[in-house]
Amino acid sequence: MAAPAPPPPDPQFVLRGAHSAVHALHFCDGAEGRPLLLSGLQTRRPLTTLDGHGGQCVTWLHTLPRGPQLLSQGRDLQLCVWDLAEGRNAVVDAVRLENMGFCRASVLGEGPQRWMVAVPGRGNDEVQVLELPSKTSVSCLKPEAGARLGMPMCLQLWQAKSSSRPLLLAGYEDGSLALWDVSTRKVCSRVACHSEPIMGLALDPRRARGVSGSAEKALAVWSLEGQQALQVRGTHELTNPGIADVKIRPDSKILATAGWDHRVRVFQWRTMRPLAVLAFHSATVHCVAFDTAGLLAAGSGDQRISIWSIYPPT
Repeated sequence: MAAPAPPPPDPQFVLRGAHSAVHALHFCDGAEGRPLLLSGLQTRRPLTTLDGHGGQCVTWLHTLPRGPQLLSQGRDLQLCVWDLAEGRNAVVDAVRLENMGFCRASVLGEGPQRWMVAVPGRGNDEVQVLELPSKTSVSCLKPEAGARLGMPMCLQLWQAKSSSRPLLLAGYEDGSLALWDVSTRKVCSRVACHSEPIMGLALDPRRARGVSGSAEKALAVWSLEGQQALQVRGTHELTNPGIADVKIRPDSKILATAGWDHRVRVFQWRTMRPLAVLAFHSATVHCVAFDTAGLLAAGSGDQRISIWSIYPPT
């Protein structure tokens, strides 16, 4: 008789005091190489509070590829650039967004001091790609007339090492996934991954393979053949509907999903074998994030952030 599966672990610790639902998390390197969880949590207590969005919900956080700078996207239609060097925490620039939507931005480094950022565009079905810090418009990606993809729900800028042309993966309201050539403003490939809006996607550039989650009860695994053609490789059925976010750990060993059913689910990325169901939160889990050392953070509508140490990298 097979031994029973071990029970799922408890959180390593829990961060409280957010005073509102947690919609965005991002790990970066802090002082002395210790992981810093934005916004500003390092030793299980807030280090500082950064308020550049007038008290409005912050939906996306990301440190820029070079230098101690932070991007934050809020429901106040602002994309803020923060200077975090030498203990500073000031907004040094901002981009006015033209569409609130539900779509989180995505950033791609072009050089030591130049970045490309994709944000929701003026039209409900558009994506605007800008260059920072100049705020110059690189392109406006609008589906062909009659495509009826709906709103973009999640974005991932990407550039293969073998190419100089930036690409954008966009998940849409109709459940389809599109791969855009940012330079030509053309769709390279599009596939129907889901029957409901795509709420989150994650790309593994090393394997040219990714995963997406939606409002339905399934994850979709897909690949980029020749870095140009999308193909759905399979689906993984879930117990309950609704995935708000999905992340692949930096070592490409495991992935985690944030569920509407208050659960965090962990899978082996190569095989999609379920590894654990983390049941701690009492409301929708809106976001998950990995740090390079393997810590997993989850933010929820219950105003708490859970920190987990599971399947440490080897």
